[in-house]
Amino acid sequence: MMRFAAIIDLKGNISEAIMKEGKTSLKSQKEEEHFCKQVAIRRKIRKQFDKSLGSVNYVHIERQKVTQIVVYPKNRTVYVTMEPNMDITRKLEIIENIKKKTSNL
Repeated sequence: MMRFAAIIDLKGNISEAIMKEGKTSLKSQKEEEHFCKQVAIRRKIRKQFDKSLGSVNYVHIERQKVTQIVVYPKNRTVYVTMEPNMDITRKLEIIENIKKKTSNL
């Protein structure tokens, strides 16, 4: 089950965000904003390795309390959190769905 989704510009500003009804954020708003700025910085760092390693398909982080997914459409970043106990096959299906639906961003 997805918890949170955000579209982030290349500077790390949140353009749009939504929290699943009935869920509460694990981070404060200030922490969320700081995290999104860091996502933008990491994207720039990863970009430095595109020539030698190829572009990033997605970033998948498993934490004790949440799974974090980051997808890099052309001019935006999509950040999604989901429950960590979700089956990996389902998580991969969601990632592919996000990539398809956001490829024009």
